[in-house]
Amino acid sequence: MTGTHASSTHPPLLPTTEEDPFNRLRLLRSRRVGVATYHRLLAEHGSAADALRALPDIAKSAGVSGYEICSEGVVAAELKAGKAAGAQFVIHGSPAFPSSLYDIADAPPLMWVMGQTALLQKPMIALVGARNASSLGTRMAKRLAEDLTKAGFAVVSGLARGIDAAAHHGALAGGTIAVMAGGVDTIYPAENTKLAQDIAKHGVRLSEMPMGLQPQARHFPMRNRIISGLARAVVVVEAAGKSGSLITARNALDQGRDVLAVPGHPLDARAWGCNLLIRDGATLVRSAEDVIDALTPVAEDISAAAPNLPDVVPQERTLRDIAALHSEILSRLSAAPIAEDQLMRDIKVTATDVAPVLIDLELDGKITRHAGGLLARVV
Repeated sequence: MTGTHASSTHPPLLPTTEEDPFNRLRLLRSRRVGVATYHRLLAEHGSAADALRALPDIAKSAGVSGYEICSEGVVAAELKAGKAAGAQFVIHGSPAFPSSLYDIADAPPLMWVMGQTALLQKPMIALVGARNASSLGTRMAKRLAEDLTKAGFAVVSGLARGIDAAAHHGALAGGTIAVMAGGVDTIYPAENTKLAQDIAKHGVRLSEMPMGLQPQARHFPMRNRIISGLARAVVVVEAAGKSGSLITARNALDQGRDVLAVPGHPLDARAWGCNLLIRDGATLVRSAEDVIDALTPVAEDISAAAPNLPDVVPQERTLRDIAALHSEILSRLSAAPIAEDQLMRDIKVTATDVAPVLIDLELDGKITRHAGGLLARVV
């Protein structure tokens, strides 16, 4: 099963300055600034400092009164905590940022990273699956991970119990990357503390979340888009019919990655998800060789720089026009996410017209963004 590889839609890389890390973190940690809003504000204003200066007025124009950007003290405390934990701050656009993430529209603006950062530039394969994995499933994941690292790949997973933990164990000697749903210094589940410590020494732990943050349910889908975004392909070893692993597989398809699955017994609920993926076109995996053989050809040079987007001069719109567009967008959206492109076709507006309005609505807490360029109304 192969995703349709769309051209990159993220904003152009902007030059970084010495003070930029502080301002960029402050911008991202400001209230109601998500990943998409961050990228748009930075592209529109040219620097994090200018975006921060403009943010209160943008919020005010969206009807948010008394808006305050993230305080300098909060940002200073997070940077201090990162340094104390031995974590590095990797910014979108910097040489250390994983080149594979430039392919995804909702790439994390920044990440905290612990361990051997050079691994982030290796070709990667993601291995994911059930937390309540079977003995055969964990053995398969460990063997696949070990063999894939011997073939030159780093193995990415989510540090969960079950298949994730088995994959990390199998790849520990050859190179493994754990993408965490909470802070990079916050181990979850606690039973994987020793494994997480070993990964920080020999592999990589990374997270886009603030230092010290305890993971919550809503953080895991966000983490999953990074797992699939880092990888050339996602291999699902065991998964129920409705599971986080299938969300990761859907993310992978949206991001143009290959999806592969290990088959299981039809009467085992942990195999339903994998068998469904295979039925729908995912490559059946029996060994690491099957994974390597199934990889779609990739460009020899994976550029670490994003293509520059053409400058667009927005047209002047009256307050009445903007209010009408606000209402029309909200009337079209519901709790069920739809693609931004589909929304623009439905209401017959251009990306230039709709982008600032979507920022207003997101800042006002009326809409939210999901992986894969999807929008939903907050209800």
